[in-house]
Amino acid sequence: MPLPLPPRSRGPKPTKVDPDHLLDAAQAVFAQDGLRAASLRAIARRAGCDPALIYYHFESKEALFAALLQRRFPGVLKEVEFLADEKDTRSSALRLWEVLLIYRRHLAQDPGIRSLIRGEIVKGAEGITDLIEAQMRPVISAIRQVFEQGIERGELRPELHPLLATFFLVKMQLEILDVLPVLLPRLANIPPEMAVGVGMRAWFDLFWRGVALDPGAPLPALPDPDTR
Repeated sequence: MPLPLPPRSRGPKPTKVDPDHLLDAAQAVFAQDGLRAASLRAIARRAGCDPALIYYHFESKEALFAALLQRRFPGVLKEVEFLADEKDTRSSALRLWEVLLIYRRHLAQDPGIRSLIRGEIVKGAEGITDLIEAQMRPVISAIRQVFEQGIERGELRPELHPLLATFFLVKMQLEILDVLPVLLPRLANIPPEMAVGVGMRAWFDLFWRGVALDPGAPLPALPDPDTR
C-alpha cells in the first residue's frame, strides 16, 4: 500500500532504515512516476530518509525493483509448484480454482505491484522485462503443468493450448482484483468486500465451460474464495 508523504522536517533524517520500508516507498514512487522517471531522491523523500541510506541496501533503482519482485513471487511460486505436483489427484477444476485463490492471497492487497508489473511489461524495457520474466516464468510453467495434467487425465479438451489457457486464467484474475471492487458495488449493488469473490466464481464458471472436456458436467464443490 503506498505510503503517505512524510511531513517536512528540519530535524535530522534517520540514520537507519528498514529495507522493507524502502521497498514500500519505492513501490509507491514507481507506481506514480514509472520506473524510468523515478529517482532515488524521490524514493528517499517518500521513505523520509537520506538517499545515502538507500545505497546501503540497494545499489540502484533497478535493484529495488528486483527486490520488489522477490518479495512477492517466491510465495506464489512455492504454492503453485505444490499444486502442480502430478501426485495431486484432485480434479483439474479444483486445482485451477486453487490457482485463483493463490493469486488472490498474495496479490489482492497490493495493487501497486500489479499495476507496476503490467506497466513495465507494456513498456518493454529489455533489462526490466527480463527481471519480470525471470520471476514469472517458473510460476507460469507450474500452472501450465496443471493444464497439461488435466489434458492427460481426460478432464480438459485435448486441443487446448496449455500456455494460452494459463495466460487467460491469470490475466483475468488480475483484472478481477483491480476492477471489480470498484465496478460491482456501483453496477450491481454488490458490497465491495464481496465483489472479488463473486467475480472470481462467475469468471471461473465461464472459463471452465471453455476448457473442460465435458462442459456440461457439474463442477465439484469449490472452496469459498472469501474464506481462504
